[in-house]
Parts: sequence; structure tokens; C-alpha cells
Amino acid sequence: MDPQPQLRSSNNTTRTSLAMERTGQWIFSQDIPTDVLVEVGEANFSLHKFMLVAKSNYIRKLIIDSKETDLTRIDLSDIPGGPEIFEKAAKFCYGVNFEITVHNVAALRCAAEFLEMTDAYCDANLAGRTEDFLAQVALTTLSAAVVVLKSCEDLLPLAQDLQIVSRCVEVISLRACNEANFPSRSPPNWWMEELSILDIEFVSQIIPAMKKRGAKPMVLASALVTYTERNLRDLVRDHSGSGSKSFDPDFPDHELELRAHQRELLQSIVSLLPAENAAFPVHFLCCLLRSAIFLKTSIACKNELEKRISAILEHVMVDDLLVLSFTYDGERLFDLESVRRIISGFVDKEKNMGVFNGGNFRESYSTATQKVAKTVDAYLGEIATHAELTISKFNGIAVLVPKTARKVDDDLYRAIDIYLKAHPNLDEIEREKVCSVMDPLKLSYEARLHASQNKRLPVQIVLHALYYDQLQLRSGTATENCTTPMAAAAATKSQLQTDVSLVRENEALRAELMKMKLYITDIKKTGGSQGSSGKAGGSGKRGHSSPRCLKLWES
Repeated sequence: MDPQPQLRSSNNTTRTSLAMERTGQWIFSQDIPTDVLVEVGEANFSLHKFMLVAKSNYIRKLIIDSKETDLTRIDLSDIPGGPEIFEKAAKFCYGVNFEITVHNVAALRCAAEFLEMTDAYCDANLAGRTEDFLAQVALTTLSAAVVVLKSCEDLLPLAQDLQIVSRCVEVISLRACNEANFPSRSPPNWWMEELSILDIEFVSQIIPAMKKRGAKPMVLASALVTYTERNLRDLVRDHSGSGSKSFDPDFPDHELELRAHQRELLQSIVSLLPAENAAFPVHFLCCLLRSAIFLKTSIACKNELEKRISAILEHVMVDDLLVLSFTYDGERLFDLESVRRIISGFVDKEKNMGVFNGGNFRESYSTATQKVAKTVDAYLGEIATHAELTISKFNGIAVLVPKTARKVDDDLYRAIDIYLKAHPNLDEIEREKVCSVMDPLKLSYEARLHASQNKRLPVQIVLHALYYDQLQLRSGTATENCTTPMAAAAATKSQLQTDVSLVRENEALRAELMKMKLYITDIKKTGGSQGSSGKAGGSGKRGHSSPRCLKLWES
């Protein structure tokens, strides 16, 4: 025989016997045999009908409406609060004293309603007693109201219908606003910690109620931060790598249920965030977004968080962007699309502001844009070491910030160099693609010096750096020969114009040389008298330009 049913039967018998033993201790009419067995779940209570009927209209109607001549068994398993609360209700019927507390008053009030133990049926009944306790004790302080509201989680929807929930919400919102303005205890945010034990369904009623009473966005934001850090602790507070490693669909059912609960909770929290973005720490918003990515929340939830971060991106640090980029084990990159959308949203906002202020974006680069550019470049340097970061993803983030928003490209060059070092198998064309997001002429002298000796860079980038230094050297030599600042400036400008002109002429001559090579190759292929004639014609046509071309190219 399977021992498990025996064990379960033994447990049920133990609970039943304990319930009946407790009942026997407070029933004063032991000289009168009990005539009804009340079943509440697994517990049984042997009681007297006349004592119950005197206070409970519900039980009276059960007995009257019963088809049995002598009803000896009543099932009250649906009573709010279960066996423990029924025992107290039964004690009330027998006139036995028991303690009403903030922990059980809501359940007793619901049980009184279920059993129809109202003052309309009998004076000074259980419903009236619990209502008096609610009004005179439970709903007079914030802490007590929070405990009562917490107990209502298992009493819905009856607790809602009896307006216990709404009365608790009213008291809590009023007291919380008073505490926010005039703290009565230390620390001042003690009430936020107490609210964090509540179900999100109740918090979703308290926050709007506080807002209607004039609570400041910073107060509401702080309350939500405290609530989130307590209820999603392993997601938004544990950054040590010891939290959840991944979201595997093959997780056990209880783990999947936990993730589903966390997903719903996070989406509800985001829906409650006040509109003022500055009220929230940037790092907190980034942690929320990483949690949303991990939990696979709705697109609307992730978009809302991305917009909020984008609006204050100038305050985001590199570590904040890294929070968005890596899984909880810190070893794998998330999909970087969220980071791309955040940066793109910020740039679009700055463009619109520039146009609105009457200028163009290029002329009105704000300090915020320049700060974001440095942050993005530093961020690229941090993620560049990861093998799964493709060239397209690396470049895709780099080009989101307009090139002209960077005064110098040193930070971007550092990120590129790290990427090339971490991906040594790239060919010349791939390395040129990586470097295409950088302007070699915007490197500082130290960076150009490093680039000129960097074997990881494509030859074209090295030549650009060397040529720029040559131009600078020529300009510097010409400037040294000038005696006044005005003369030095004029000499520098003249030298730059000469160098630019020389560059253009060399490019034109190089193109002409290429044409001549193609022409001669074509003649050699045709051959014969026609080739001789063509060659003579060609020599005559370019007779004085070719030596000039070669001479200038050699110089």
C-alpha cells in the first residue's frame, strides 16, 4: 500500500482532532450534546445549531432550506479566512472572548458578511464589532492600515466590495503625503519601506491617490524605487553576477511562474512611473530596462523605458550603458538594439531642439551632445573586446553620433584600436570598414603619433595621419619665419592654401598618368600600323604634358 495516502489521512485526522480539541476547550455547553459538524477545509468543528443560528442568518437559512430532516453536517469551506477565522466567528456566537487585531480584522469582517452576522440580524453582531475596530483602531495610523490592506490580498473581491480596500487606500495615501511633507519618524522614508510589503494591485491605487493629494513627483518616484528594489531585488540590486544567469524556457515550472510574476510586476511598476524623468536615478532606469529585456516584457514597456533614458542620456555614465548591454553573468552581450534606439532618440531630440531654436544642428551642438559623444566612444571601447560584437554593430553605434559632434576622435580611435586588437583575424578591407567611422585628421598629435606606428591599422589610415603631420610641419616651419602674429596667421593660411592646391594638382596628375597607362596598354593590344598611327597621335597629343606631369609627381 502506498504510504503517501496514509500520511495524508493521518495529517487530516490530526488537524481535525486538534480543531475539535480546541473547540471543546471553549464550548461551555458541554452538558448539551453537539448536534452539527461544521467542515471548514480539513478542519471539523462539533458545535450546537442553536448557538450558531442565534448570530448567523446564513447558517439559519441553510438549516431551514435543507432537504434533510435533521441537518447534522455543514460545509463552510468557502468562508473567508479559513478554519482560523471561522473558529473566532464561532467563539463570537458562543460569547467567548477573542482578540481582534489589525491582522485579522479584515478577514473577520468578510467572514461576518459571508455568515450574515450583521447588526440587521442581531444587535451588536460580529460585523458591527469589526467595523468599530476598523474605524477606531485599524484605520487611524498608516502602519495599521498597511497591515489591514496586506491581509486583504486573500480576501478579494469581498474586501473590495465591503470598501475595506478603498478605505485603507484613502488612509494610507493621506498619511503618506503628510509624512512626506512633515516627517514624524526617522528615517523620513520609513513609510516607503512599509508600502513595499503590499501587492502591486494596491500600490497601483495608492500612488494615483497620493498624486491627487498633491504628492511631488520626487516623492512618488522614491516610493516606487524602494518598492522595486524590495520586490525585484535579484534583478535591480544584485549586480555581482550571482543573480539569474539566463532565461531558459526549460526552467522548472516554479521558476517560469516566478519569471511570469516578475514580468507582470515590472510592467505594472513602469506604468506607474511619474512623467518627470528627472525624478528617477538614471542607473535605476537602466536596471529596469535590463530587467525588462531579461524578462521579455511587452514592447510598450521597453519602449517607455528607452524613451525615458534617451531623454536624459547626457546624465548616463558608461557603467549605465554597460548594465543595458550584458546579461546577468556579465559574459554575453544582449541585443544592442535598445542602446541604439536610446542614442538615436537622443540625437533626434537634439536635432529638433536645434531647429526649434532657430539654428541648424551642426551649429548648435550642445554640451549635452558632446558629453554623449564621449560617453558613446568610451562605451564602444568597453564592449569592443567581445568576440560576438560584429563590425556592423560596432559601426552602427559609432555613427549614431554625428561626426561633427566630436571635437577630437581620440576616444573613438581608442575604441577602434581595442576592437582591432580583440579581432586579429580581420582582413585589410574589414579593418578599413572598422576605421571608416573615424576621421584621422581629427586625432590629436599624440594619437596620430600612435596611429603612425600602429601595425593593426590599415595602411590608408596611417598614410592619412602621416600626411596630416607633414602638412602641420610645413605650416609650422613657415610660421616660425614670421615676426608678427598677423604675419604668422597669413603665412599659415597661405601655406595651407598652397598645400591644398598641391594636393589637388597631384590628384589630377595621378588621374592623367592612369589614363596614359590605359592608353598605352590599349595600343599594345591593337598592334600593327593602326597601333603605330595611334601611338604617334597619342605622343603628339600629350607630348608636352607628360614630362610636366612626371616632373611634378617626382617633386
